[in-house]
Amino acid sequence: MADPLSQVVGLLRPRAAFANVISGKGRWAVRYAEYGRPSFCIVLAGGCRLAVDGHPSFDIGAGDFVLLPATPAFTLSSDDPPAPVLWDADALPSDGSEVRYGDAGGAPDMRSLGGAFLFASADPVLLVSLLPPVVHVRGAARLSQLVAMVAEETTQPRPGSESALSRLVELLLIEAMRATTAGDAPPGLLRGLGDERLAVALTRMHTHIDRPWTVAQLASAAALSRSSFFERFTQTVGVAPMEYLLAWRMQIARQLLRQGELRASEIAERVGYGSSSAFSVAFRRHVGLAPSAYRKGAAVIE
Repeated sequence: MADPLSQVVGLLRPRAAFANVISGKGRWAVRYAEYGRPSFCIVLAGGCRLAVDGHPSFDIGAGDFVLLPATPAFTLSSDDPPAPVLWDADALPSDGSEVRYGDAGGAPDMRSLGGAFLFASADPVLLVSLLPPVVHVRGAARLSQLVAMVAEETTQPRPGSESALSRLVELLLIEAMRATTAGDAPPGLLRGLGDERLAVALTRMHTHIDRPWTVAQLASAAALSRSSFFERFTQTVGVAPMEYLLAWRMQIARQLLRQGELRASEIAERVGYGSSSAFSVAFRRHVGLAPSAYRKGAAVIE
């Protein structure tokens, strides 16, 4: 059976854009403008306060992991902070060197690892649609182990570190998504996977994307009546079952078109359409471009 979460991560193919050791000493506060791309922060020692625009501020301490899928403007600060100093995320070093807030000398009161994701394929909007605006995980043992390995690869680069860091960041993303599956995830796949009944139906859809599924068949797989399944799925996942299936089919079709290895007729069959024309109509309606135009545009971008 296909694992929906693994499929999503496989589409995104995350890698680290950069990762820096960040420390603070004394009284300090820094302000970052909206970044737009997914970023993360892991507190290694000590703590500080994080205020993300549009959300209540909160304290983060050793072992805490924070993921901002779209990274709006935010402020990091010590206790009793001064006026914040403006920092530019794009100007941070990309060689793993340490960034210091506050007093330049002495042992830091706070030490963390901060970085950003880039995605080798797919639209990062997919990630934003899956997660709440602020993901905060406290004391997760597996995340702590990954944190230690990311910190080591960042501060003590060795042959293969770039590849290793990419894999570790992928695991960090998976653990962050797992942590929100049954928690405060917005309506979507992650919340659906946190529901035992709906998880069965979602896995069936992902495993056999080419099948002509009906709501009745999926309801039977979830051991629910048709009406109960439709209402529960729509409320939990945020869209009706057939609408979700169409959206996932189009995500897979986009990936296959970008890869450029299959003809449109083969892609149509792969994602559950009986003819190229039916697939083309559905794709154009959903994406806004014909499959051939989308393929050409993806080739130009790459």
